[in-house]
Amino acid sequence: MIRVLIVDDEALVRAGLRMILESADDISVVGEADDGADAVDAVRRCQPDVVLMDVRMPRLDGLAATTAVRAIDDAPAVVILTTFDLDDFVFRALQAGAAGFLLKDTPPLDLMQAVRVVASGESMLSPSVTRRLIAHFAATDPRSAREEDARARLVGLTEREVEVLAAVGRGLSNAEIGTALFMSEATVKAYVSRLFTKLDLANRVQLAILAHDAGLRD
Repeated sequence: MIRVLIVDDEALVRAGLRMILESADDISVVGEADDGADAVDAVRRCQPDVVLMDVRMPRLDGLAATTAVRAIDDAPAVVILTTFDLDDFVFRALQAGAAGFLLKDTPPLDLMQAVRVVASGESMLSPSVTRRLIAHFAATDPRSAREEDARARLVGLTEREVEVLAAVGRGLSNAEIGTALFMSEATVKAYVSRLFTKLDLANRVQLAILAHDAGLRD
């Protein structure tokens, strides 16, 4: 069973999410919290595999709560819930280590599938969403201040790893990267996993951000 914790300040939203998720045979909602300030304690108490985290909450927003949750040993995957598809808080939460984001009007089957995807250790952001997020980031936050640091982080990478990183930065899926670089999809997945380890990053969005900062997408 995939264990899910719901963090949202609206009781009606929590109830709706619980009803949807518990209709799946492989998902169990193990707890709820009504504010980001309670999220860390709830995670330690309930030991979920996945946290569905609202962005805007009164005492502690989803960004700060995500940072706190991801700092826990053996932290669960965090999926951001929002009514705004390109909310600045969402992007910053992805930088903090969230596995992706969902709109609150996401269809029930897509919600359940997203939980399964992040529980397996993958990011549930589609390539098109990744491209939109990076484009939004580029338009609102100039790269120059971080470019030198980003390029320094690439020093330990092989030429092939840099090529894969650049492709992730363009928002390509593993299958698309394999086609472009004449590699199997399984080999691409292995390279992406190696990049997570070498660069100490949590998901494809963070890889794409680093690629953007280092100028690899240009």
